[in-house]
Amino acid sequence: MTLPRFLQIHTLTPYAAALLNRDDVGRAKRLPFGGVNRTRVSSQCLKRHWRTVAGDWSLAGLAVPMSVRSRQTFVRLIAAPLQAEGFDDAAIRAVVEGFQAALLGESAKAKAEKAKGKAAAADDDTGLEALKTGQVLVLGQPEVDFIRDAARTLLQQATPAKEARKAVDAYLKDKSNRANLESLRLAAGLDAALFGRMVTSDILARGDAAVHVAHSFTVHAEESEPEFFTAVDELERAAGELGSGMMGDSELTSGLFYGYVVVDLPLLVANLEGCDPTGWETADRHLATALLQRLIHLIAATSPGAKLGSTAPYAYAQTVLVELGNRQPRTLANAFLKPVRASAGDGDVWLAATSRIARYLTRFDAMYGAGEQRRVASLDAIDGIPAVAAPGLDALATWVADTVGAAAP
Repeated sequence: MTLPRFLQIHTLTPYAAALLNRDDVGRAKRLPFGGVNRTRVSSQCLKRHWRTVAGDWSLAGLAVPMSVRSRQTFVRLIAAPLQAEGFDDAAIRAVVEGFQAALLGESAKAKAEKAKGKAAAADDDTGLEALKTGQVLVLGQPEVDFIRDAARTLLQQATPAKEARKAVDAYLKDKSNRANLESLRLAAGLDAALFGRMVTSDILARGDAAVHVAHSFTVHAEESEPEFFTAVDELERAAGELGSGMMGDSELTSGLFYGYVVVDLPLLVANLEGCDPTGWETADRHLATALLQRLIHLIAATSPGAKLGSTAPYAYAQTVLVELGNRQPRTLANAFLKPVRASAGDGDVWLAATSRIARYLTRFDAMYGAGEQRRVASLDAIDGIPAVAAPGLDALATWVADTVGAAAP
């Protein structure tokens, strides 16, 4: 059978009196769409919560190493442990800088030093902190361990910095060693296999995201309220003085948010199994299907949110629609190009929103054909959406996993 190439996940999730995602001045993030401002939650915010949330469906439950995301990876996870083992700082830096150059490309500073005929910066006084990278590096924990172990082996063979530089140069001249090190560029842990590498370097950005996440936004115009609050100074009040200890203001928003996620299934399997995307159908897909089940649960039942203590912004998706197909995905955001109004239908914004989706999909299928298999799970019955109703989220996620994993080797 022909397996689907894309999984699309659509959600409708209501939140009341919350501040889910703030901008640089503390206000709710917004998005102009259809001539009005909408409240939004950024894709970065959503992905971080899906990566880090604890629970029955967390990514950590797969027992597959996650990525290490830091500018300090070479300093704290590679150099510092070697220093603690008693190796010389200058020798450590010489070896680790050699690995950095092979893995990330040689820095402009190092090239300038060589052009001046000087030794690489291992002899200056900035110490191991000079191994801090200019941007966040994303590597898997096994890859970090590999680099540290390889560095330790070289340091055991040559301790003085000058000899250590020669040792790492000789190591990297071996084609197999260099190929192993360069292959680590693509190995970035489970979450990076899903969401790619959020860095700017061309070399480090080679891990393409298999999961594409849109900014979530309200299907209607923004609904916000300024929030004024005070804190009472209890000691001053006990002394008979009036007034507050402080006064502040914030913002609260409410709304029904449309969320959209696309999973490139061949790329997901390729990222997880190290195969070519063109051969994904014959690759082992067991990890990918287990991951898809978790991802659907995480998307439906993980709430982003600032001001947790004062707003308790916890909600589950009220409607989850999934599609499996081979043609280019397309968002259903355009169903809400004209903002939904509470006066529509019986005054129920969710009912009006699901009606919009039903009409949009029906028109889309009439123009382009029905190219996807669809399942929908919802707290309330939905009329008109051209999709098979699932009895619940578990059944929905299981159907996706069974379809993608069909005839898995």
